[in-house]
Amino acid sequence: MSTKTLIQQLQQGDKKALARCITIVENELEGYQEILTSLKFNKNTPVIGITGPPGAGKSTLINAVIKRLTDQNKSVGIIAIDPTSPFNYGSLLGDRLRMAEHFTNENVFIRSLATRGSLGGLSATIIEVVDIMRAFAFDYIVVETVGVGQSEVEIVGLADTTVLVLVPESGDEVQSLKSGVMEIADIFVINKSDRAGASIFMKNIQQLVHSKPLSDWSIPVIKAVAIKYEGVDELIEAIDKHQLTGINTKRPYLLAEKAYRLIQNAKMKSVSKKILQQQIEVELKKADFNLYRFVSSIIE
Repeated sequence: MSTKTLIQQLQQGDKKALARCITIVENELEGYQEILTSLKFNKNTPVIGITGPPGAGKSTLINAVIKRLTDQNKSVGIIAIDPTSPFNYGSLLGDRLRMAEHFTNENVFIRSLATRGSLGGLSATIIEVVDIMRAFAFDYIVVETVGVGQSEVEIVGLADTTVLVLVPESGDEVQSLKSGVMEIADIFVINKSDRAGASIFMKNIQQLVHSKPLSDWSIPVIKAVAIKYEGVDELIEAIDKHQLTGINTKRPYLLAEKAYRLIQNAKMKSVSKKILQQQIEVELKKADFNLYRFVSSIIE
């Protein structure tokens, strides 16, 4: 099948073509650049980033949100970022277990992406994959991160709305998190809020939110018990309301960072570390070896 045909099928709503395009792009197979440069995005599709520390119940919350949205006949694309398997560099497919109830739902598309050593809690190709899914015209796209904590600020460059999920026991973790992680949230969700200390923790988060500089968006703090669907409707309502504001001031900066990396990767493709090492091993035998002269000779 030609790449052109595959792109046409993607734009016509073929899920097999969607899965194939993601695989080609994620692995930089033949035709991946043609796919990316041919994409026509649906700018009205909100991208929702769900992040937070491990154990906060992100997957359970996403399950509940998917159920509510699909009950309204909405289509949802889900990207679950999983830690890379140390054995095969693939995803551990944890989302397949966590979201099994939605796997056969025609209105739901679930895709695992491996971090492959990416430090920000996201896959190295996450922006490209989200753009492919935006071309498919879902009603909502949800991205769940690994939950590595401090480095997850980069999700702001990806998501139109970022939801930070915490639990009442997160008090110590909140103290240790860098301020940037707390500042990325457009919506706070205090999950498992039927546990002891939930009200006090929620008040502390509300005080933190209200101490921030005023903007056009008043950050909501929502109490939830995802396993009982409590707070889920309020969360969806807050997401929809935030979409109307169109606020994501950090996105241009972070997309510029991504563009820089894409350019850097393209420029570095012809450079092999193995060959560099072999060349340096030879050059090191020379008494007047100078690393900077060596590098200059390579880039000239």
